[in-house]
Amino acid sequence: MNQALLVIDAQQALIDGDAQEPGVYNKEVLFEKINTVIEKAEQADSQIVFIRDTSVCGGEGSGFDVHPAIHRPEGAPAFNKSATSSFYHTPLLAYLKERTIEHLVIAGCMTEYCIDTAVRMATVNGFDVTLVGDAHSTADTPTLSAAQIIQHHNRVLNGYDNDDHFSLVRNSDENLFQPIHDNYR
Repeated sequence: MNQALLVIDAQQALIDGDAQEPGVYNKEVLFEKINTVIEKAEQADSQIVFIRDTSVCGGEGSGFDVHPAIHRPEGAPAFNKSATSSFYHTPLLAYLKERTIEHLVIAGCMTEYCIDTAVRMATVNGFDVTLVGDAHSTADTPTLSAAQIIQHHNRVLNGYDNDDHFSLVRNSDENLFQPIHDNYR
């Protein structure tokens, strides 16, 4: 089975915070978990794709780049997006279809926006998804803490389906590149 890891919006200014963003919850753990998943993707010979949001730092400079604490394998492509969806007006879907990817593993930022949308859009576009429950993050809001948002989305997105394809939430210490979706069909 062909698989890919999507690392979404793991950008320096978004993670560390800047004048527009407060920074994400538990960033040191996030770095560790994302790097663990990248290492597992490399060991599984899976595609690794980074997605960057052009609203971060106006789409330029070091703040726009993937955070330096995150290992970006040589040759791993980065697609830029201008919307919440990693699939909207980007070459991502064509890239994945061209490589006959069937299973996506997703990590990154921001949980309630781009992570949630990526999981949902991926299932609509014909992929089974594994959301890495301990490798996505967000910031506190006036209504909910980041920890509550993450916990809520891990619950809501575990088993989220569109008839043929669905998402499961698993943690970074699991064998993420051996999908278990068929156990639930």
